[in-house]
Amino acid sequence: MTKPRWAEGLIETLKTVALVLVVALVPRTVFSQPFTIPSESMEPTLMVGDYILVSKYPYGWSRHSIPLSPPIGHGRLMDKAPVRGDIVVFKKPGDGRTDVIKRVIGLPGDRIQMMGGVLRINGAPVRQTLTGVDAEGSPGDYPIPVRHLRETLPNGRTYATNSFGADTPAANTGVYTVPAGCYFVMGDNRDNSADSRFNPGSTPKGYASCAWDVARDVALPPELGMGFIPAENLVGRAERILFSWTGHGLRLDRTFRKLPAPTVG
Repeated sequence: MTKPRWAEGLIETLKTVALVLVVALVPRTVFSQPFTIPSESMEPTLMVGDYILVSKYPYGWSRHSIPLSPPIGHGRLMDKAPVRGDIVVFKKPGDGRTDVIKRVIGLPGDRIQMMGGVLRINGAPVRQTLTGVDAEGSPGDYPIPVRHLRETLPNGRTYATNSFGADTPAANTGVYTVPAGCYFVMGDNRDNSADSRFNPGSTPKGYASCAWDVARDVALPPELGMGFIPAENLVGRAERILFSWTGHGLRLDRTFRKLPAPTVG
């Protein structure tokens, strides 16, 4: 029996739509995806208006590797752990859908603490080098001096951070012990980053979560952050700034800037 012409047309249309979806989604799921930087939490490394390329394959794939995070199961395919110091995009544990970017500081089993504005990993202070002081980026009508620091992790990874000093609300914390299957992340702009120092709040049903001790951050400002990041929530590793845009035009000095590659030590 010959199919009606309208049915043949519908089938061809569906085939075309399916092909377009495959061509559009497979590279973004398997290989890489562009993201924009909407906040100041990763300054000075990443600026508002940076347009970055994120690789999907370094840590394997989960449902969050696919646009819109479809409910197709838990865990990761070909799972591989991040290197301490990696800049990662992940899904916010508090809603399971919002894309967030921070730096991996703590691995499973690590003890992380801030004391006097100095990061401590497993009891040892991370080396900081002061590179300058100014008021750039300070909030409010009465700018606070910004300390520009270069921080070096135990594996040799080094990067720039901003700090408002040793006595700011999140510069002194309790000890966070990172659970198995979870990671501790921080923003390079230490006093302008809602990160793993802060309570993630409740996690929606059906999304991965990490255990959180509410009493540990009782002395911190009453704001929600990221808490520990489940491995399943990792989307990928930030690799390169493609270009950077402000209201006045392109920041040419940031175009095609490669972000530091992992160093294991």
